[in-house]
Amino acid sequence: MIKSLLRSNLHSASMNFKEESTLFSETMNIDFIDPTMFYSGNQHLYKEESFFWQSPDENFSLVGLGATYVLKANGEEERICDLENQWKKLCDQAEIINPFEVSGTGPLLFGGFSFDPDSTKEKEWEPFGQTLFYLPKYMLTVVNEQCFLTINVLRETEIYEDAKAFVPTLIKNAKREIPHRAALVMQEELNAEEWARTVDDIVQKLEGTELQKVVLARKMKLEFASNVNVGNVVQQLVRQQPNSFVFALQAKHTYFLGASPERLVKKNGTEVLSTSLAGSIERSEYSAEDEKLANWLLNDEKNLFEHQLVVSMIEKALRPYCEDVKVADQPAIMKTPDIQHLYTPVSGEMKPGNTIFQVVKGLHPTPALGGVPTKAAMKMIRDMEGMDRGFYAAPIGWSDYRMNGEFIVAIRSGLIKENEAYLYAGCGLVKGSNSEDELIETRVKFRPMLRAVGGKSS
Repeated sequence: MIKSLLRSNLHSASMNFKEESTLFSETMNIDFIDPTMFYSGNQHLYKEESFFWQSPDENFSLVGLGATYVLKANGEEERICDLENQWKKLCDQAEIINPFEVSGTGPLLFGGFSFDPDSTKEKEWEPFGQTLFYLPKYMLTVVNEQCFLTINVLRETEIYEDAKAFVPTLIKNAKREIPHRAALVMQEELNAEEWARTVDDIVQKLEGTELQKVVLARKMKLEFASNVNVGNVVQQLVRQQPNSFVFALQAKHTYFLGASPERLVKKNGTEVLSTSLAGSIERSEYSAEDEKLANWLLNDEKNLFEHQLVVSMIEKALRPYCEDVKVADQPAIMKTPDIQHLYTPVSGEMKPGNTIFQVVKGLHPTPALGGVPTKAAMKMIRDMEGMDRGFYAAPIGWSDYRMNGEFIVAIRSGLIKENEAYLYAGCGLVKGSNSEDELIETRVKFRPMLRAVGGKSS
């Protein structure tokens, strides 16, 4: 049931749009709803636009249903700036009723960017374009067990009271049982042998060029006996990957989703946090062996070199926008169920006038997913990877109307449409990399999504 609104004038204000306003947004406090249930239970009503987000290091979730406004932008250099300008204009002209000083409430934009606007385009990524962000019609925000519901409508086309009257139906649907997952009928690693040969070719090229690192990705295709229920997959990811960001972004009948451990940037007020997550090794079910693997990773020259490339780039990228950038002296170990990574946080204080979108532009692509130097690595990826990454390995996340927000690097992810799925994994290549080892590493990185959809991991 919707709790009483905190200000007595909210109802009257909700019916009196400012003459210049395009967007009207109202946020209210409601009783607790499980975000995975709210997302899954309403999927049948929103078959073209929805999103899900859950952060690992705090009790914070977002669910968006429907799209009141869709923002798109093209081009490599200008797309992030164009998106930011559109969002600022929409917010500046809006009437916003939000009595809560809670980040992630009120009007909020959720979406992502393609990894490389200039790469080869493939049909499965068509609905996403180069940039895709939604302002949802209905949004659930869960912060420390408190729930907030935001309704966003456009004055010209929608009646707010009709939208508000539908809220009890959305809440009731959150009690619907999540369907069982679809049965897997086919699982194939695409062009694995050719990919391994490409790894050898790239490593050989590293000996004679300025390139220090190139990240090469590949994909796996799966088919199911029936259409995949994405709500079920999201629920599995939330349960199985508690140390990762779980996300899902829908474009028409296609879903991009995953469980990424890698934060690109978080902004809360003037505080900015980024992380370097590069260098990895698999887990062991035995604690002594697992610690032995972690210690090896902390002392392995190849992985430490690869990790430091990312740390240096992030620090350099943050300095134009932040004061007092701080970097941990040494990497630590971040453990997920299948993989452990070298991890270094990088933080700073945002300079006045700068935004989270500017930082995203400065950070993408990090050496963890592109390479060093960036332009030469991106060209080699275009020339030799032989696939469209789409939104894989690219920034995905959110920004609210206060310009706070968070973006991750969309790894450990896959694309689902009806009864088919593509899963993506990549690894960083430096001098001395071995194709057999890199092939094994990508198979480990497939596991989080494979487990969630009911596939078989090797």
